[in-house]
Amino acid sequence: MTHLAKLTFKTVDRSTKRDPIIARRDKLVAGLKEQKLVHAAVLKKQDHRVERHKWIKDEFGEAQLIKTHRRVRPWFFEQDSGWYVQCRYGARVIAADGTNNAVFVKSLDEVAGVLDAFLNAVAAGELDTAITKVAERQPRIKPGAAKAAANANA
Repeated sequence: MTHLAKLTFKTVDRSTKRDPIIARRDKLVAGLKEQKLVHAAVLKKQDHRVERHKWIKDEFGEAQLIKTHRRVRPWFFEQDSGWYVQCRYGARVIAADGTNNAVFVKSLDEVAGVLDAFLNAVAAGELDTAITKVAERQPRIKPGAAKAAANANA
């Protein structure tokens, strides 16, 4: 015990809690930065692909880690002789102004400006309420459950 006697021992609880608002902002900022890369690739008429690692089993049944590429879907699309840009949190579209879910621009070059505006808004905390609203999980109601509940109360 002479080796341990030289050390100073203390009891500590490690604080790993992170503010959920900051975590959501960081996730959205990462997505917007990736969309800027997607936009740059679309301007070059290419697909933006991200490398990911995947475990598969080979013919001997052993797990192998391989590298694959997945295509990143753009948050902007062409329609009505212009381009619509949506801000997404995961698979859900954020209503950035509270009611509308997309920004309309005339050309593909203007999409970068909208993505920059979204980035600045997220950094300033302007979209915190919209992100929180979208991030909350809604209770899943089975088909016909609402009708059954209404009949039971009547």
